[in-house]
This record gives sequence, structure tokens and C-alpha cells, in this order.
Amino acid sequence: MSSGPERRRATLSDVAAAAGVSKATVSKALNGRDDVSADTRERILAAVAEIGYRPTTSLAPVTSRRAVAVVFDIPASPYILGVLQGTIDAATAEQVDLLVRLAPERASRTQRTVAREWVADQRAAGVVGIIGLTLTAPDGLIRAASDADLPFVMVDPVDTRHRHMVSVGSSNWAGARTATEHLIGLGHRRIGWIGGPEASDAARDRLYGYQAALDAAGLTVDPALVRSDQFAVAPGTRHAHELLTLDEPPTAIMGGDDEIAVGVLAAAHALGVRVPEQLSVTGFDDTPQAAWTTPPLTTVHQHLEEMGRMAVQTVLAMADGGRPASRHVELATSLTVRASTGPAPA
Repeated sequence: MSSGPERRRATLSDVAAAAGVSKATVSKALNGRDDVSADTRERILAAVAEIGYRPTTSLAPVTSRRAVAVVFDIPASPYILGVLQGTIDAATAEQVDLLVRLAPERASRTQRTVAREWVADQRAAGVVGIIGLTLTAPDGLIRAASDADLPFVMVDPVDTRHRHMVSVGSSNWAGARTATEHLIGLGHRRIGWIGGPEASDAARDRLYGYQAALDAAGLTVDPALVRSDQFAVAPGTRHAHELLTLDEPPTAIMGGDDEIAVGVLAAAHALGVRVPEQLSVTGFDDTPQAAWTTPPLTTVHQHLEEMGRMAVQTVLAMADGGRPASRHVELATSLTVRASTGPAPA
């Protein structure tokens, strides 16, 4: 028995008719020519998505090898480098190319035309999946990738409300709670917190873990000791200086990541505060620099390279038609105790 006629494959002429332009204009728009207005390009891309047009030439991969794109905002971070190492290892093992991309400007990546053109560029380069690495405001790119049938996996999501996002991260809440309990066990009662941006899921979970440990120990969370800023050395130094010059300074300060903690150590050194005799300091990530600080840094270890490997494996499985068992993969953390923490001063 016949199952009925197969659905006809959409053509360039179909796109032109749907968008109300010529085939030549469609070709120019899809090939990134700059002699097509933004409105026209937007109309053409909308028509491509609506009728399910799949180019057979200009946008097809130019190589038989598959590629994965890793996109982020700022590469100069030990954390980023750690995760990237894992993506490189996994891409090599899977025999796919790894393309490293900087994201479009934050102000423009939310525009549908910009997001769709960026995603089309990735597909033209043979990309079968995209990994966003702590990428801010990624929702426009995620939607554009979904429209183009390109899987998108986020590592440590930031500032996103996309309901169907697939992500890879660590047990940030449990890690921060364990570090806080370590300090409480050393007798510390005034414990400061300098965390990452409030829009970061990881930063928020770490703050909640810190608060949960204090609550469980019957200790009041002092708002004056809690700060949120960027994951960077300079904010750690600035906020630590403010905390350490309070009338009643904390005896311990927790950094939301290792870079913040390095800034705390710098502020303590500048103020003549001895670590760990007068101040205990912890970080989060266990990047290589944590073992090089003076004194070496107690920090929460998360498997950065494994996060990168997991992201590549997940996005490739999705590209092959698989569905992840969970939309959020969470890897375990552990505490690495070094010389930056000690008993609370009497």
C-alpha cells in the first residue's frame, strides 16, 4: 500500500517566493554578501526557517570531516583554558575538528539576523554542534542554532532563560558548602564571601551552598560580608580590602573562583594580614595557579577538562540524533586543602 507522496524538498525558488525577492537576492543573503539590506536578509532567513530549506551547495560542509565550534566571550582565564583542554582531547579522540570562536558582540547577539548569520557561518564551516563556554546572554544564539537544527550545549550557563537548554556543569552548591564546612570546622565564625556575577548559575549556586553551610551550623549570614562581582582578580582585591578594613573583619574569606581568591591574597598581603594565621582564604576551580600562590590555595576542585570532554560527547551524540538522558549534566566536586586555611585566630 502506498504511504502517499514524499514531501518535496524545498528549493531556492521556494525561498525566493516566500520572501518576495529574486533567487539572486536569496543567494547573496545566504552567502553573506553585504549588498543585501538587513530587512531583506531577515525576511529571507525567516523564510528559510519556515519552509525548512536545506542548501545543497553553498552552505554544505566543504569537508567530509565534522567540526564542533566552541564559543565564548573572553579566553584569558585559567578556567576557560582548563575546559578547552578537555574539548581538544575529546575532539581529537572523536576525530572531529574543533573551531574556537569569539561570540558576536553582546549588544548584537540578541538580534535575530545577527544570530542567524553567525550560526549559518558555523554550518558553512562544517560545524555539526556548538558549545557555549560560560557565554553571557546566549539565548539568541541558542534559538538560531535550534532553528538550523544545530545542537547547542552550554558549559556553566550565564544569563539565560532558555527552557530547553542542555548544559554541563559541576556540583557548585555542594562544593561551596563543603568548603564553608571546612572553615567552620577550623573555628571560623565570621566568614566573608566574594562571588561571581549574579547572572551566573554557577556563582549563584556557590553562594547558596555557602549560605546553607552557615545556616546548618546555626551561624547568621552577615550581608555586610557578602559581595558579588566578576570572576577576576581585581574585584577580589577590591572587595577583600573593604572586608579586611571593617571594624570587625572576617577571619576567613571565600572566593567564588580561584581568580577572586588570588585577589584576596593580594589584598591581605598589601594590608599586612598574615595567611593563614590571621586570615584563611579559599577558592573554587582548582586551576593550576592555585598550587602556585603564596601560600598555596585551598580550593574546591572541579573537573574542568572532564566538563569539556562531556560537552563535546554530548553535542556529538545530539548531532547524531540522540537525546541526552538529562538536560543538565553535573559533575562531582571535591575539596583540595592546602596552606591558605588554618585555625581561626584566638
